[in-house]
Amino acid sequence: MSTHELRHIVEPAPRILVVDGSRLVRRLVGDVLKNELPEAELEACAGLDEARAALDRGPVALATTALSLPDGDGLALARLLREQAGQTYVPVIVVSGEAQSRLEDRRLGEDVTDHFDKSLGHAALAAFIRGYVRPEPVPGARVLYVEDSRVVALATSRMLRAQGMEVIHVPSVEEALERLKRMHAGEERGVDLVLTDLYLKGELDGRDLLAFIRRELHYGKRRMPVLVMTGDENPDKQGALLREGANDLVVKPVEERLLVTKALFQLRIARMQK
Repeated sequence: MSTHELRHIVEPAPRILVVDGSRLVRRLVGDVLKNELPEAELEACAGLDEARAALDRGPVALATTALSLPDGDGLALARLLREQAGQTYVPVIVVSGEAQSRLEDRRLGEDVTDHFDKSLGHAALAAFIRGYVRPEPVPGARVLYVEDSRVVALATSRMLRAQGMEVIHVPSVEEALERLKRMHAGEERGVDLVLTDLYLKGELDGRDLLAFIRRELHYGKRRMPVLVMTGDENPDKQGALLREGANDLVVKPVEERLLVTKALFQLRIARMQK
């Protein structure tokens, strides 16, 4: 018996809550998830009342919701799920065309785990949800990781390597820039993702690295995903980083599952675009 088969015997089938006022959207999302995660149990709900009844029947592994619902909104659903016993840390994903603008303005609230821009398509949504429910490595993925703390770098690198990623760690933005220049010139093998701390020792910080990737190398978000790690909880500063070109933020102290999910999702989307 393979390890993959054994894993699905040992692990219970994930129960996923899909909440959207549109019957068509619920069906489309449900069909994609059934194809990508055939072992999952889906609960499709049209609004808050149906979602509340579904949660009363038992816990869920993950919930997706539209921002606007017939009897409320997705943020109310997130609060409702947080109030359920044992559901405090369950991922709540907002699926909406407005999510990116709300994310940049930091208006999604603390109860929402993450967001997904529906313009990326349902196949990408399935990959995104799979990253939370059944994280799977992306073969051959290489990550350029910028962190000046040796202790933090060792711990974070271990998290990424456990998912099959090759991690190239450098302690400064200056060294990261030199590596990226060589990669851009074809003198060194490239990377698929950049992970950088925001505040670093030296003259340059994570914001400078982000500006170099977007403005000097002209790499877009899909060509070179950039995740920024920050302990700064200021909503305005976080929103500015996203508007300047960061694909997403990872708030410190790092929660392993969230970091791995965000990294794997960006890697999968970049591969899909290519």
